Amino acid sequence: MKYLLEPQSVVVIGASRDNNSVGYGILKGLTQGCVYPSPYCKAFPGKIYAVNPNAEEILGVKCYSSITKISDNIDLAVISIPAKFVLQAVKECVEKKVKAIIIISAGFAEFNAKGKETQNEISELCKKNNISLLGPNSLGLMNLEKNLNASFALSTPPVGKTVFITQSGALADSVIDWALQESYAFKSIISLGNKAGVNESDFLEWFADDSNAKAITLYLETVSEGRRFFNAIKKCSLKGKKVIVLKGGTSISGLKAASSHTGALASDYAVIKAAVEQAGGIIVETIEELFDIAKAFSMQPKAKGRNTAIITNGGGAGVLSADYCEKLGLNLAELSVKTIKELDSSGKMHPAYSKRNPLDLVGDALPERFEAAINAVLKQENIHSLIVIQTLQTMTDSVNDAWAVIKAKKFKKPIATVFMGGKYSKEAVILLTNNDVPNYNDPLKAVKAIDALSE
Repeated sequence: MKYLLEPQSVVVIGASRDNNSVGYGILKGLTQGCVYPSPYCKAFPGKIYAVNPNAEEILGVKCYSSITKISDNIDLAVISIPAKFVLQAVKECVEKKVKAIIIISAGFAEFNAKGKETQNEISELCKKNNISLLGPNSLGLMNLEKNLNASFALSTPPVGKTVFITQSGALADSVIDWALQESYAFKSIISLGNKAGVNESDFLEWFADDSNAKAITLYLETVSEGRRFFNAIKKCSLKGKKVIVLKGGTSISGLKAASSHTGALASDYAVIKAAVEQAGGIIVETIEELFDIAKAFSMQPKAKGRNTAIITNGGGAGVLSADYCEKLGLNLAELSVKTIKELDSSGKMHPAYSKRNPLDLVGDALPERFEAAINAVLKQENIHSLIVIQTLQTMTDSVNDAWAVIKAKKFKKPIATVFMGGKYSKEAVILLTNNDVPNYNDPLKAVKAIDALSE
């Protein structure tokens, strides 16, 4: 696994001069960090080689006619050539004593019986020679902490503490584009492909021991080794990492689509759901929820109980949040006499503020009022978490409201924010995100995040 995720040298077999080809995209991802521009693109710091018998140099990288012609040791080979040539390329990797292989090429078990037979032969060859194999039919992988983009993904997202392991490479590409828009950060993104070698359990076991991985998200259609998968999630849970799973192929139509997509039968949803939850993971129903929940775990501590509080400058948003809390079984803690006394004596409260949970600060609340309320509420011992909602009024100071929330991290209790709006709250939302405070555009999402943190 180390040589897949932390290689010192990489070769692209099938590097191309055609800028519309996969082989070109992979080489550019390594040499420049991405194909489409991103402020987070950084070149791979290790050694990069290219195999193309018809070129001398591509993107400044010397080309070789075969991997066997390279004199240096190679940790990782990324193969992107027509399927009929892949087996021979793998044999040459074995001869070269390559330690890990990513097969991008499609046309194997997902294609036909002959493709499945070749895939099995490649799998056995790698297993026999202790080579870690990712794919085939994979987008590749990114280890953003190590500036490794061994994929043909379109661009590179910010570096964070969330891992995304997916059985759909195309889904990963779309998620990356979304992440750039939302400033959503990832530690690693891995496309499993057909899983002829390593699978989801291998990566779960690896990231369980990685102190920088806080949330591990998975999109899966099949589970390769049920018992091992369960134990891997349990290991992650015991080490303080939350595993969140989105399962594809939960309907008859989805099962058929999954089979043609990866060449494997989708695993039974009820069985997977029970195993994930019993091992301490979470099953979600949508892509959005997958990353909403992961964002909370990657940024905030877990709650020590299920008592939460809501602070808002908009009554309607507070009412909705109270409804959602009750539906999900979160307790709205009663504000203590001591807390009310502190609020009253702060000199910051409006005469008509609610004096109850949800704590409605009234629409003209300035940052000083938010800060006084947040501090008083979080001091209350039996309040385990907090949701802060800001609605935009003419006097609202979003950026300094955000700072009031950020300073409250000193209480070491989970906080989720709902800075509702768009254009005029954007700067504040970026500030919150950059300071590890998860913000959501809907109170329901924030309540679900706090619910997950309060297990």
